[in-house]
Amino acid sequence: MPTPAAAANAYAALARMGEQTKNLVSDGAGQEAGPNFNAMLKEAMDSVSAAGRKSDTQAQAVAMGKANMIDVVTAVAESETAVQALVSVRDKVIAAYEEILRMPI
Repeated sequence: MPTPAAAANAYAALARMGEQTKNLVSDGAGQEAGPNFNAMLKEAMDSVSAAGRKSDTQAQAVAMGKANMIDVVTAVAESETAVQALVSVRDKVIAAYEEILRMPI
């Protein structure tokens, strides 16, 4: 079960992603084209990757006796929460794509 700190970090990451949607990119003609989905997706992937690296580093440190087990559990919970959020977003993107494919031309 994720700790309150892990949940708070996950919510903070989602809030940052939400703020990015407010920063619209220009389409080159001076008109707003919409949120930069590629940048949002890249940041989400980087966040999940960083959480995984952090949990790996903490696990290695505890194996060498240089870290506290609570830090490892917290890092693993944060990593798990990040992966669950990413999988949820992936499922929504796939569902939206399938819905677009079902639309009549």
